[in-house]
Amino acid sequence: MNLPNLIDLFPGLGTLLASSPQIIVARLGLIALGILLVYLGYKGVLEALLMVPMGLGMAAVNAAVLFLPDGRQGTLFVDPLASTPAELTDALQIYFLQPVYTFTFSNGLIACLVFMGIGVLLDIQYLLARPLESMFLALCAELGTILTFPIAIAVGLSPNDAASIAMVGGADGPMVLFTSLILSRNLFVPITIVAYLYLGLTYGGYPYLIKLLIPKHLRSKPVPPPAHPIKISAAQKLIFVVGACVVLCFIFPVAAPLFVSLFLGVAIRESELGHFTQLIQETVLYGATLFLGFLLGVLCEANTILNPEIFMLLLLGILALLLSGLGGIAGGYILYFLKRGRYNPTIGIAGVSCVPTTVKVAQKAVAECAPTNIIIPEALGANISGVITSATLAGIYVTILPLLTK
Repeated sequence: MNLPNLIDLFPGLGTLLASSPQIIVARLGLIALGILLVYLGYKGVLEALLMVPMGLGMAAVNAAVLFLPDGRQGTLFVDPLASTPAELTDALQIYFLQPVYTFTFSNGLIACLVFMGIGVLLDIQYLLARPLESMFLALCAELGTILTFPIAIAVGLSPNDAASIAMVGGADGPMVLFTSLILSRNLFVPITIVAYLYLGLTYGGYPYLIKLLIPKHLRSKPVPPPAHPIKISAAQKLIFVVGACVVLCFIFPVAAPLFVSLFLGVAIRESELGHFTQLIQETVLYGATLFLGFLLGVLCEANTILNPEIFMLLLLGILALLLSGLGGIAGGYILYFLKRGRYNPTIGIAGVSCVPTTVKVAQKAVAECAPTNIIIPEALGANISGVITSATLAGIYVTILPLLTK
């Protein structure tokens, strides 16, 4: 009786030994990175809701490579490159995550579901109470989204690819996914992976940026309450939501799915539709986040992401987030000087639209110097404005670039 050899018994090991050195290093490195993401999510260093499923998927998919019947190496998780009807029909029968990927991820639906959930969580009271300040900070915090575009073109990326990676500067994952699906389908998997990996840097990196650029005595600055507090009724909020949604959809119809998803969530919140709020907040948002994170991890299979352009995308993604953080802090300083010292420049970082991460980062940086100092209302106004400005820039990119490249 012939006993099976070790490689036949453990095909994952067999594919590893049969791979090129760079694939071996990439697989082992991605397994280690996935384990690290799970740990950092568990410890609260990174966003656990995203990083735990993403890290586990990343580790599992790079361990589970096997020899497929056609002789090539692959996994049974998902085939992101299947595009023709025949390929998709086969893929739906073989890959266990293919239905989730095909019907929610690769068409942008999952981004819209996340945006709807974000809308339910947003209280635009803070934006409408300080509209000019909030929008100013949000525009300053789009510095990375704006400047990375020409830089990416200068280093050799096409305008469409440059716009997609520049959207990482908005620190809004669904926006990056949606934009890259329209403009850069050939690179949307690595661009989206880069975006969501780097969103964790807003937790880990921005606090150091704040400490480096804003001294303690400024971080501890209290924000005086307005002399005449503005009370915003639910009806006024709803008027703003409907008006803003219609105007933005009218100007940028290509990005209308994102706009309507966000503002529908806000409208449901302000209309006090409790059953819808509970459904979206507890089921839709968390379900979409779970599968978004898990699919992102599964798409980090070594053969899929070993694209020569990945290294450049990594550098440009870091640059975009760094520039946006610098722009937000610069906006905070501008308001500090305009208000003659009666403003805390730390609020500026919240203009980067990673809801509500940058708000937490700003408040934590302030609390370390002045535990009783609360800047959350002002930070939330800038944060919510950041979501709207990021969506608007995405609309500009996906509307204008296809016209210019015809």
